[in-house]
Amino acid sequence: MSLPDLIRVKRDGGRLERAAIRELVAAVTDNRLTDVQLGALLMAIYLQGLDATEQASLTLAMRDSGTVLRWNDLDGPVLDKHSTGGVGDLVSLVLAPLLAACGAYVPMISGRGLGHTGGTLDKLESIPGFNVSLELPRFQAIVREHGFALVGQGDDLAPADRRIYAARDVSETVSCQPLVVASILSKKLAEGLDGLVMDVKTGRGAVFADPARARALAQALCDVAGGAGLDCHAVLTDMDQPLAAAAGNALEVREAIAFLAGERHGTRLETVVLALASEALIIGELAPDTGQAKAKLASALDSGAAAERFAAVVAAQGGPGGLVETPDEYLPTAPVQCEIRAQQAGHVQQVDALAIGRLVRGLGGGRFREDDRIDPAVGVNALVSAGDRVERGQVLAVIHARDDDAAQRAATDLSGMIQLGEAMPDLPSTIQGVIRNTENRSDTDR
Repeated sequence: MSLPDLIRVKRDGGRLERAAIRELVAAVTDNRLTDVQLGALLMAIYLQGLDATEQASLTLAMRDSGTVLRWNDLDGPVLDKHSTGGVGDLVSLVLAPLLAACGAYVPMISGRGLGHTGGTLDKLESIPGFNVSLELPRFQAIVREHGFALVGQGDDLAPADRRIYAARDVSETVSCQPLVVASILSKKLAEGLDGLVMDVKTGRGAVFADPARARALAQALCDVAGGAGLDCHAVLTDMDQPLAAAAGNALEVREAIAFLAGERHGTRLETVVLALASEALIIGELAPDTGQAKAKLASALDSGAAAERFAAVVAAQGGPGGLVETPDEYLPTAPVQCEIRAQQAGHVQQVDALAIGRLVRGLGGGRFREDDRIDPAVGVNALVSAGDRVERGQVLAVIHARDDDAAQRAATDLSGMIQLGEAMPDLPSTIQGVIRNTENRSDTDR
């Protein structure tokens, strides 16, 4: 069938065979499918959907549009994590070295900030000299030597995804679940993984705020990963408030270093990190159950092994060797800091994650256009959490800004984003569910 015929099949509600989907993705990659035809195909998928077999076929075809990494010489499982995006979400910075310290290999390919959500690559680039654009051989060498590396998507991995994503952006099909699933998993499958953990956010600060929609996405990711031969566990996590006490690129790197140094016990960040890392260790058969996985993770943190891995990879990717010991010597600092203090005593009722993400973006910590330059030093830290008891005059947050005017505008806005009240609020659970595909996945195409 011709390319227009294949588009017509899906437009009319038909089912595309695996060979047809591979032909369409090949035509996307080598530009035989025009922009108009690609837009028509994406809209047909948006309106008619894809069944589970079609979705797996699309994901695999996008994976195979470029290089697929192989790790046949490693003595441990190859694992990774992906988040659907949040505020103060620095999990990747600590999860990768933590898993590596427990015997896994983590070839983590990350993205930049999107809208009000932060991006791992932007956080890493706040570290002077840190190179997120490694050539594949160097990337693989660092993973083999240190257990993990943190980079962006290069030209070799899932190139069809870049063109399809750009077309989705201008064809009003960004929110199409089958296309979201294929975009995420094609890149992760190209990493040559043995297992994947998904952090699917729900709540006000999440990209998929509705719990039912987030759960449906998590289930689809696990189902399609399983159909492609990849063990995948999805953890549903709350994003009504920022995950960490900091939001902003260099500030989140400082927070990650503090976590690796054992200074953030009992936090929501620790809850999410340990939940995701435990699922990863179980997938990789590095721990038999959650209890033993968490004990192994605690040992890697308490012994300093995870912090040592992070320091080694920072140096290997061009950053300063002393970052973990003296972060303030290397990380950028905003010229103006402004404290927000409580005007009354009470319990923190809400810390609005969406509003804080937008505030950080407005300070210069995110992009409004693709070519905007990010200010790595700005943001908010020392954030209280919903449920905290505070006294009058206590610091609720500290704004880091480029100048006094920006700091004062942010201070006015931030005061309305942290609500206080007398009663202890009814808070959502940090972990809202786990979906696994390990028991029923297929080994085809692995």
